[in-house]
Amino acid sequence: MIDRHSLFFLGLWFPLVACVPGAADEPPPPLGDHDYRVELPAHFSEHGNGGGAMPPGFDALTDLDNQPEDNRVTNEGAALGRVLFYDVDLSSNRTIACASCHLQERGFSDPEVLSEGFDGGRTGRHSMGLANARFYEPGSFFWDQRAETLEEQVLMPFQDPVEMGMTLDEVIARVQEDTNYEALFEAAFGDADVDSDRISRALAQFVRSMVSVNSPYDEGRAQVDFIAEDFPNFTDEENEGKFLFYAPPPQGGLGCAHCHISDGQVAIGPRSNGLDAETTDPGLGEVTGDPNHDGLFKAPSLRNVADRAPYMHDGRFADLDGVLEHYSSEVNFHPNLPGFWHNGQTVFQLSFTADETAALKAFLETLSDPELLTHERWSDPGW
Repeated sequence: MIDRHSLFFLGLWFPLVACVPGAADEPPPPLGDHDYRVELPAHFSEHGNGGGAMPPGFDALTDLDNQPEDNRVTNEGAALGRVLFYDVDLSSNRTIACASCHLQERGFSDPEVLSEGFDGGRTGRHSMGLANARFYEPGSFFWDQRAETLEEQVLMPFQDPVEMGMTLDEVIARVQEDTNYEALFEAAFGDADVDSDRISRALAQFVRSMVSVNSPYDEGRAQVDFIAEDFPNFTDEENEGKFLFYAPPPQGGLGCAHCHISDGQVAIGPRSNGLDAETTDPGLGEVTGDPNHDGLFKAPSLRNVADRAPYMHDGRFADLDGVLEHYSSEVNFHPNLPGFWHNGQTVFQLSFTADETAALKAFLETLSDPELLTHERWSDPGW
């Protein structure tokens, strides 16, 4: 028998290899030895009223963790999820991945108002940022909370006729046809079997690994006992913005933390924020059928908020200035607007001064975490 070494010298080796399916494929680049189990800073676990400058019911961020016990983040599972997240082959015409609408450098959101799907169609709502998605106590996902868990949510874009245009059976088949996945599934789950549950679990682990712990806010918070204290690394303007954000109006603040709670600045639940006087998008109400839920939306964490314009579920605000102007003077009375914002007929506009607006914007910019925007463990693996 002629061995491969002999065939090479006869000039026959490369043609022979080209005839073997998959044999000529270049091996994928290494994924790196990354730790996706982010070490949480101590302040993520701290309770308390922040020295009197916190809204009632301030929770430790770790109390809001929605990881299920049977799908905790592992390095092997998140690494598999990373490859799935960036795999364009998992869309109908092999052009769109999860990462196409959740760009790392844009806070895992999309600079487009509405994201473009595999066939050029546009999504119905703006792409939500993914930082700190792990810390949302209700555990539901999408702006309208139609997915009860993250494990359920991550499979929906594959099946959306605008976004990726696939069935789950087709997704499974695409993963199975790429033999590079075999070692990843075996490392994550003990064998190379592929099913939608494992795809879901790996993607959910990768998304939950996107925890922001390296912002200037975290640096300052680690140096004080209470959030109400001035952060040593902040400017006077940034500390003033922090006070305005967290302190309730009776104490001279603006009460932003009524809806963006804890040290992770995450949502407490779906709410109306007075974007429109009449319901233009029912949001949660479309899911539940309850008119008391019309116009209620989940909000993402404010981490990297300065990096992920445009804003709101419909992307109506092009920049943070537009957002702050809305909360200052353009909140509309809606039947489902929270009671702390109105007296039953009239909205209590906060009417920020120019200095307050500048301070709030400066504080929001301290929530940017450059590591989340650039670190290799969340980047395109190049497969």
